[in-house]
Amino acid sequence: MAVTVSLVLLFGLVLFFLLRSHSLSAGSAFVAAGFGFFLASTGAAEPINNLATAVINAFPNI
Repeated sequence: MAVTVSLVLLFGLVLFFLLRSHSLSAGSAFVAAGFGFFLASTGAAEPINNLATAVINAFPNI
């Protein structure tokens, strides 16, 4: 759960700064968020979670 919240915060911050720097329009942000929301309810959610977990576990604990 903590990893999920951290990733959501990370992606939210990246999206915020992209919108603020006008590198991403509001419509594109809505589409990206909607894609992520619907992707989470497909069969691809488990492999994506496994990949994120593997990447996080690859870094040594600080």
